[in-house]
Amino acid sequence: MLPHKLLIRTARRLARRDDWGSDWGDWNDWGDWNDWEEEDENCVKVEPGPNGNVPLDACNSYYNYDPQFAPAVATAVIFGIFTGIHIVQAFTYRKRYAWVLIMGSLWETIAFGIHAAGAKDQQQIAYATVWNVLFLLAPLWINAFAYMTFARMVLYWHPEGKVGGLRAATIARWFVLADIICFIVQGVGGIMANPTSSDEIVRVGLNIYLSGMGLQEFFIVVFCGLMYAFQRRCAQAEATGHDLNRRTNWRPLLYSLYGVLVCITYKVRIIFRLVEFTGGVDPAENPIPFHEEYTYALDCFPMMVALLIIAIWHPGRFLIGPESEFPSRKEKKAIKRQKKEEKRAEKEARKEAKREAKRHKRRHHDDDDGLP
Repeated sequence: MLPHKLLIRTARRLARRDDWGSDWGDWNDWGDWNDWEEEDENCVKVEPGPNGNVPLDACNSYYNYDPQFAPAVATAVIFGIFTGIHIVQAFTYRKRYAWVLIMGSLWETIAFGIHAAGAKDQQQIAYATVWNVLFLLAPLWINAFAYMTFARMVLYWHPEGKVGGLRAATIARWFVLADIICFIVQGVGGIMANPTSSDEIVRVGLNIYLSGMGLQEFFIVVFCGLMYAFQRRCAQAEATGHDLNRRTNWRPLLYSLYGVLVCITYKVRIIFRLVEFTGGVDPAENPIPFHEEYTYALDCFPMMVALLIIAIWHPGRFLIGPESEFPSRKEKKAIKRQKKEEKRAEKEARKEAKREAKRHKRRHHDDDDGLP
């Protein structure tokens, strides 16, 4: 569900399309944002019906449809089950970084729990706003988990330990940072585009949010390029008889990550369809924003599939042993301290060798002096 008021105003314009005839005209015919703001001032508040539902064109309408309680509860339960499964798998396979995936699944669970509450109290703006933000941002956690898993695959299987000139640790660091940036940008845009915002704020929030979505898609495309380069290099190494020296195959996990990213990208395309609606699309031709079932089928379901894929082909089944993980901060300090000690010992050994050479030279000189 994208910015509510913007969709409401578009629907109102569409409801009046009979006054225009069959010619829709261009975007300029729709007037500027100030006209839309004045129109909002003239709209009518409607007495809420059961569960607080009002018509779409009412001032006190905070949803693009009449949200249903039972589907929201069922979806929250399914995401809750996935959350429990991934918590158990994180402990079973001892994958500490799986907390990122758990957060994504947990946010989906909380979002639909709040959506269920909002279905029973549709005049509660907080429910609509919090559900909207959590629902839009939860996939970013899953996206970050895919980045972190691939970086460990490079560390574990790649013959050179780097792909595209980037070492495994660098891939993890920079792509997770990119995901955090996308998270912040989309979060700001989603919060600005809440049901209580003015039209101008909604417009700015929409642009910010779409910028974050476009940025996320750009990073996914670049990331898929690195995955393909990894795939080619590992396949080439196997074809030439190079022993990757691992107990498991890299292909199932890589293909599962492809599947996860397809689910996330599919979700991105659906959001852009909603954005296209703001340009003035007939609801009869594009009913997606006005029917809740599309939200479940085209947004929730891909995320469920992504969580299911990870549960079946969990990284813990393939990335086995300490060499599959980046060293912890404590381990890094220990390694650094060991290297310093080795350098110090090496330096002392060189000094001792020099001193011994001097002593040997002095003894040789003394022996020469004692010759008859």
